[in-house]
Amino acid sequence: MFFKGHRPGNLGVSNDRLAEGPNKPNWVSSQTDRKGHQIEPLDYSNYSPAAMEALKACVLAMPRTELIDEADAYLRFEFSSALMGYVDDVEFFCDGEVIHVRSASRLGYSDLGANRKRIETIRERFEG
Repeated sequence: MFFKGHRPGNLGVSNDRLAEGPNKPNWVSSQTDRKGHQIEPLDYSNYSPAAMEALKACVLAMPRTELIDEADAYLRFEFSSALMGYVDDVEFFCDGEVIHVRSASRLGYSDLGANRKRIETIRERFEG
C-alpha cells in the first residue's frame, strides 16, 4: 500500500520564508514561531552553490528520497516511509546566513517525531 497524498501547493519560498505547517503535530520548521514545531536551522554561513550541492548529496544518500525541486538557494525532497509509503515533504532554503528547514508529513496526524529526527540526522551528517 502507498499513501502518498497530493503534493501541497504552498511549498517553496515566498517572501524569504518557507510555508507554515498545518494544525497538526506532524511537522517542524526553522522559520515558525509555533511552539512544538520549532527547530534550529542548519548552521552554514555565506551561501554558496557548493554548500547546497553538499546538502543535496547528503540528503540523497538517505533511503527512499527523491529530489523534487531545485533552485539557487532552495531544495525540496520527498521522503517515503518503508512500510506504507507515506510521504513527507522536506525543504531547505539558504538565506545567506543559515539554511532554513521545513519537514512535514502529508497525511496523518502524528508523525511520532519522525520529521524532527530526520532533520537532526541531516544536521549531524551535513554539519559533522
